[in-house]
Amino acid sequence: MARPRKPLLSTDRIVDTARALVDAEGLAAVSTRRLAGELGVSGPSLYNHFRTKDQILEAVADSVSAQVDLSMFEDGRPWRRALHDWAVSYRAALRAHPNIVPVLARGPGRRPAALRLADAVYGAMVDAGWPPAQATSIGALMRYFVMGSALGSFAGGFVDDATAYDPADYPHLGQAHRLAERQEKIDERAFETGLTALLDGLEQQYRQIRRTA
Repeated sequence: MARPRKPLLSTDRIVDTARALVDAEGLAAVSTRRLAGELGVSGPSLYNHFRTKDQILEAVADSVSAQVDLSMFEDGRPWRRALHDWAVSYRAALRAHPNIVPVLARGPGRRPAALRLADAVYGAMVDAGWPPAQATSIGALMRYFVMGSALGSFAGGFVDDATAYDPADYPHLGQAHRLAERQEKIDERAFETGLTALLDGLEQQYRQIRRTA
C-alpha cells in the first residue's frame, strides 16, 4: 500500500504556518527549526523559499497587508469616506494579527502588498485634490493612528479588581475595574471617535486648500 504523500512545500504554506505561529506565540516563536518541525520537513528545504527568518517575517507581514481592502479607492467613494472605510479595514486586519504589527511598523520596504496599499492611499488623495506633500502626510498619519490602535487595548489594560483603584489615590477611577468587561465596545468607540476627529481636521484643511487653489 502506497504511503500518503506529504503536502508540497510552498511559499504560501510556509507563510501561513509562520503567521499562525506569530499569532499564537509571538515573533520570537518563529525559527527555521520550529517552522520545519511544524511543516514536517527538513530545515534546509526552507532555504529554497526564504534565506533568513527576517525574510519569513517580512512575508508574513505582507500577507497581513494583503488582507486590507483597497476597493474604496477605486469605486468612486469621496476621499473622506474612502479613508474612513480603509482605516476600518486596515485596523481589522492588524487586530486579527497584532503580534506582527512591530514588523509592519518598520514601513513597506520592498513588500508588494504594503507598497500597493501606500500607492492606493497616496494616489487617491492626490486625485482628490490634495497637494502631493500633504497626501504623503495623510498616508503617514493614518498609518500611525491605525497601527497605534492595533497595538493594544486601552480598556483591557485595567484590571477587573475594584480594590486596585483606591479612591484616596485615584479619585476618578472608581469604575475603572469595569472597563475590561466592556473592552471591545470601548475600544471600538475610541477608535471611531479618534478617526472622526482626525477626518474632521483633514476636511477643514481640504476646504482651505480648495478655497486658495
